[in-house]
Amino acid sequence: MLVDDSAVIRRLLADTLSGDPDIEVCGVAGDGRSALAKLEQFAPDAIVLDIEMPHLDGIGTLKELRKTRPRLPVVMFSTLTERGAASTLDALAAGANDYVTKPSNTGGYELARQRVRESLVPKLKALCRRGPSLWAGPTSLISGAGAAGVKAPPARTGLAPRVDIVAIGVSTGGPAALDVVLPQLRGDFPVPIVLVQHMPPLFTKMLADRLAAKSKIKVVEAVDGQPLTRGVCHIAPGDWHMSLKQDGALVRVVLDQRPPENSCRPAVDPLLRSVAEVYGANSLSVILTGMGQDGLKGCEATRKAGGWVFAQDEATSVVWGMPGFVARTGLADRVLALRDVAGEIEKRVMERRVVAVG
Repeated sequence: MLVDDSAVIRRLLADTLSGDPDIEVCGVAGDGRSALAKLEQFAPDAIVLDIEMPHLDGIGTLKELRKTRPRLPVVMFSTLTERGAASTLDALAAGANDYVTKPSNTGGYELARQRVRESLVPKLKALCRRGPSLWAGPTSLISGAGAAGVKAPPARTGLAPRVDIVAIGVSTGGPAALDVVLPQLRGDFPVPIVLVQHMPPLFTKMLADRLAAKSKIKVVEAVDGQPLTRGVCHIAPGDWHMSLKQDGALVRVVLDQRPPENSCRPAVDPLLRSVAEVYGANSLSVILTGMGQDGLKGCEATRKAGGWVFAQDEATSVVWGMPGFVARTGLADRVLALRDVAGEIEKRVMERRVVAVG
């Protein structure tokens, strides 16, 4: 179901989505009130929802929708502006599953259709394939093959090395997941955190600011050349790959605009490869909810260097793509429910580490 006050945008979306044999546009609406009134009639499997609309905007519509349909996939269709970024993050906090930015007015109708096809179609398919247990089910702390489809990792032998860096990769469903994980971490967290969330420019800065306001640790958008600091989470800026380099006693952030990897920039794999190179066995890579398999090769590098890998479980992932690939290939030392991730990170980081008291 398509909800947008612009007839041009509705036509663009309908033409593009109807061209895919797996997708049927069951109905359209020009504002939120009309959309809510038509839900029973259309019974959609997913909704594409504009943010700025008359009568009832996208966020208001979403809040009403979640009262009766908490698991219906909703993808916000937002503008790539500062206002659009803020509204999109508000929508994700209110229960939207994901978002797609509207194509610019330049390039013509066919180019706009191509961009919608490349960005929106895969997300709709991934969200509609997800299992019914989203955000439900008992707490899971699964190591090895205790969960369906999870392959047991190679056994660890000897004393585990101290963790000196935590690297996190996340995509679809990420802002809500990070809203759970980062605020749980202790204020005196003893190591730096580096994080890639698949997001465009503007969005990553606002995400960092919002997470900083909720967390005891410091959260910033990373800057090229910035030294890593313990207790600080550095988020890769939109449209820039982030990696690390050793500079004497310091480790610094490196930002670059090499071609996208896994169709993403920033991508998780370049970060994890550099983390493995700089920190070796003293690294912990964490893969949270997301579409695709970005982070898989990076986790392979983490394991090869002797580091540890955690992955979010299927039941609490919006899309079990990124963590699913890691878990099914036997790279994950732990497969965790979202609410358990922060505690397990802290537990692993605090092993073999003495923290001053008082």
